[in-house]
Amino acid sequence: MLNRYYRVQAGPEGYLPPAAASMGVMLPEKGEALVEGIIVSEEEAMQKIAEKIVNAKNPVFFPGPNILWAWNDSVLEKAYAVNDLVQSSGARVIPMPDYRPKYPMINPEVEINPNHPNLTIWHNHIDVCVFVGVHCHYANIALKIIRGGTDCYTIAICGEAGHEDAMISLRDVSIDTLRRLNDVIKSTGEGLK
Repeated sequence: MLNRYYRVQAGPEGYLPPAAASMGVMLPEKGEALVEGIIVSEEEAMQKIAEKIVNAKNPVFFPGPNILWAWNDSVLEKAYAVNDLVQSSGARVIPMPDYRPKYPMINPEVEINPNHPNLTIWHNHIDVCVFVGVHCHYANIALKIIRGGTDCYTIAICGEAGHEDAMISLRDVSIDTLRRLNDVIKSTGEGLK
């Protein structure tokens, strides 16, 4: 029987954490988002993202190939909007340019290995990570590995349907959505000063 009260929270949850979808977490509809497995409004999720990032000791954005490789003009514009988010939040960036296994020769200060993201999280003492521009199938696996073995709070900014295994997930993210999120982060950061 599914536990309808299952919350997607920071781990470590164990060697093999259950997939959030198998525990009854459903993807949100357009205009909605997920916060710890609960469907909320997009605005509520943006506020929670801003609070988590602004209050984090070491927030890090993990941009993936959908943002890093300028394969068309809209991607380039989206990359600039993500860079604005990074600048507003004071976060660091560790890119995920591709998905090939890189061990044993990866430098976790320079790049994240999507097959072992927990090692990059541990090495850099990351308490909040933000996936953006990562292909969904790799994001889902990496988010589950992070939840299983670390206490890092995960946020997924997704251009598609979102991610059940992230603690917070926005869906259908456009350039406009990124700009609105940036405004929320700026106002939250100013309110804490």
